[in-house]
Amino acid sequence: MIFENYDRIVFAGDSVTDMGSVQPVGEGLFENMGRGFPRIIENLVYAAYPELTLRFTNSGISGNTSKDLLERFERDVINLNPQWVSICIGINDVWRQFDTPAMKDYAVSTEDYEANLRKMIEAAKAVAKGVIITTPYYMEPNKADFMRARMQDYVDICERLASEYGCIFVNFQEMYDKFFAYKHSSLIAWDRVHPNLIGATLMAKEWLSKVGFDYNHTPEC
Repeated sequence: MIFENYDRIVFAGDSVTDMGSVQPVGEGLFENMGRGFPRIIENLVYAAYPELTLRFTNSGISGNTSKDLLERFERDVINLNPQWVSICIGINDVWRQFDTPAMKDYAVSTEDYEANLRKMIEAAKAVAKGVIITTPYYMEPNKADFMRARMQDYVDICERLASEYGCIFVNFQEMYDKFFAYKHSSLIAWDRVHPNLIGATLMAKEWLSKVGFDYNHTPEC
């Protein structure tokens, strides 16, 4: 696994990251880390790698767009001196285009999204060992659906910037697309956005698959 002893991994994002975590930064005991994919990642890493001491921090805030996250990025991410930064943002950038279409200042265009994400990647790479870019998503198997089609534009931006900057890339949209070939999205989230624990586990599993996690890891004595 790519993480080393005492590394700090900061998860930056919106409600999908937040999931009831302490604000603005959650970590440590009880429900401080929330109940989303960062908490499951923390659980699995500690269970499989007991010899490692890692610090996991949840810097997700519900409702954030990439514009909101960028505005607090220095305070809630950079100033925490992370060794690794995981960014999952963009769902609200797209969602606001559809649930509040008259309020155009609430949404974030593809051009602004790319600029915002680029600034966050550059800031994170200046202080951290590495950056993990995860895609926004919409749990809709019909790719012709208006919101699902628009979401793909933001997914593609994530993939392109991850490649450009040498970031680890985690495609949550593709992961959910494959899963819904077998199960309906209502098993995960009625609103097709906020995952239950099944969805959070799927996301954690996908994320861990990109960082060298080994479920059968045996600590050296």
